[in-house]
Amino acid sequence: MRKGKMIAQGAHASIAAMFNSEPEWLNEWEETGTTKIVVSVNSLEELNSVYSAAQVASLPCAIILDAGRTEFKEPTYTAVGIGPAPAEIIDKITGTLSLL
Repeated sequence: MRKGKMIAQGAHASIAAMFNSEPEWLNEWEETGTTKIVVSVNSLEELNSVYSAAQVASLPCAIILDAGRTEFKEPTYTAVGIGPAPAEIIDKITGTLSLL
């Protein structure tokens, strides 16, 4: 993906996950600086695995399906957003992934 597309997809994922967050976690996140960490995966399978693990852990999360109107020729999963939630819980899922 182009950098701009990557940023847009990450923003979609972040906002969608935020709307699913627990009010307590959302408030704490807002009060402590709204930290965002961006990591990368190497495949669609890995993206799905991260999303599934977040769901199993009952974390607020969202997976983004791009409509395929600009860069992709068909609808394509592009990003996962997780949180706001406690970092120690999210890190169990994303802590070994490389920073983008």
